[in-house]
Amino acid sequence: MQINKKRAIRFLQKLIQENTVNPPGNELSVAKIIKEHSQNNNLNAELKQVTNNRSNIIIQLPGESLNSAPLVFSGHLDTVPVGEIDNWSVNPFSGECKNGKIYGRGACDMKSGVAALIEAMIYMKENNIIPKEDIIFVGTVGEEVDCLGARQVIKDNLITNAGAMIIAEPSDNKVLSAHKGALWLEIEIFGETAHGATPEEGVNAIKSMINILEKIEKANFLTKFEHSLLGKPSFNLSKIEGGVQTNVVPDYCKSSIDIRTIPPMKHNKIIEQIKYLLQEEEANGCRAHIKILQNLMPLSNKENSAYVDLALHINNHLQEKKNHKTGAASYYTDGSIFSNDLDIPIIIYGPGDAKLAHQANEYVSIENYINSIHYYSLMAQSYTKSII
Repeated sequence: MQINKKRAIRFLQKLIQENTVNPPGNELSVAKIIKEHSQNNNLNAELKQVTNNRSNIIIQLPGESLNSAPLVFSGHLDTVPVGEIDNWSVNPFSGECKNGKIYGRGACDMKSGVAALIEAMIYMKENNIIPKEDIIFVGTVGEEVDCLGARQVIKDNLITNAGAMIIAEPSDNKVLSAHKGALWLEIEIFGETAHGATPEEGVNAIKSMINILEKIEKANFLTKFEHSLLGKPSFNLSKIEGGVQTNVVPDYCKSSIDIRTIPPMKHNKIIEQIKYLLQEEEANGCRAHIKILQNLMPLSNKENSAYVDLALHINNHLQEKKNHKTGAASYYTDGSIFSNDLDIPIIIYGPGDAKLAHQANEYVSIENYINSIHYYSLMAQSYTKSII
């Protein structure tokens, strides 16, 4: 395969040079660049507005099948904030290329994956390679905050006939077939104030919160599960606030918790069980309230998936490796949304290294980037609906 390396690098640099930090996102600017690049290379591209100045983008490469089950290429267009600018040795929106690396916010997570997916489609188009099934690129807004774009794709029924998916999140060009879910909850406890010298006359909201958090962390619904790739679920107390001053019984306490889940855990059941624990604590005189901040299910594939086997086989061939096995991601992706509504196999494969995501001086290896274009093209050529 003769990839147009110069064009691919310049395309990625253009994407990095557009500031799509979320919030607010402003992904329309980069979506327009992608649309122009795709149309200039004879691909059909269409913007799908989500909110003001925020648009998903759909690109299609028709296949041979008349009743296709498309292979979906998935990537998000937003990035996390830059952080402290003094920690960067390059302009985070420069797309600077040096020492075999392309630098900038989103270079790793995940504009390199987005650019590589599209360049793979362009390569096939300009070489008259017609895939057996349709290939559809779905570029989404908002993944870094609330997966807004993926939710809109499902709402608009844009990929309801999909057969399989590749999400180009950073995996260092390794095949990942699972990731944990994220259930973020905010708990509020309302107690009753009293003088610190007579605490028995009040209801200490902080003390009640401690009791509840300890019960949640040790609860059977968190400790009994384990996954072969993802390990055990995790519980993190990420924020807590409450109290007035030392000599006052606190009548209010609020905490945020981050629960990372694994199959076959069900978030609705976890929430129900936590509500039951809150009711137990309310018997001691406090009131409790729970709010869902994030609710993204874990991603996994069926055992002995022929699609996952194909993904591994192609990658082993490209990298001249044997018996490389699938892995799992520690982060969540738009796959949480797509897998909840689509019964299809989904893998994660991207040129970025997840260790560099959200960091200062974020970069992607040019070698990884170009190799991922090869990979996506071979997957598109090899995939058929008969293997799903």
